[in-house]
Amino acid sequence: MLLSIIKNEYHRRIIEEGLARITYCLSKLSEEEIWYRNNANCNSIGNIIMHLEGNVRQYIFAGIGVHKDIRTRDMEFDNKNRLDYKALLEKLSNTLHDSYEIINNLSIENLTENRKVQGFNETVMSIIIHVIEHFSYHVGQITFYTKSTKDIDTKYYDGLDLNAT
Repeated sequence: MLLSIIKNEYHRRIIEEGLARITYCLSKLSEEEIWYRNNANCNSIGNIIMHLEGNVRQYIFAGIGVHKDIRTRDMEFDNKNRLDYKALLEKLSNTLHDSYEIINNLSIENLTENRKVQGFNETVMSIIIHVIEHFSYHVGQITFYTKSTKDIDTKYYDGLDLNAT
């Protein structure tokens, strides 16, 4: 039961919500807006998406799965490594769907196993929690940028009664 909940929440938070929201936001932004930086201490939306893809790949593929850690974190923040909108979204989408397959193949016993990621000792469960919260954090940044740049309501909760008890 617990494992099923974890798998469902990963899919819901990362793919159904996160990827859908990123896709929506990117559809509203121009290539210039996707790669715009306010200043040297801010990242572009494109860099944030590259960062999310790298983080999921490192934590899920290498941390939980059996894949080699090939992440070059600094390159995620280099504006010279730009991908166009479609390629950026396709790379992220493929990584997220593949990461779900890794999560979906876990057993309940795997959740308490220790793994090393970015030099930290973590359990598989803590890796999953990290990825979900980290992903959500950056989806919020992407949403804020899109709303403030385009002066739009994203309507993420359109048609839902958020005051229901």
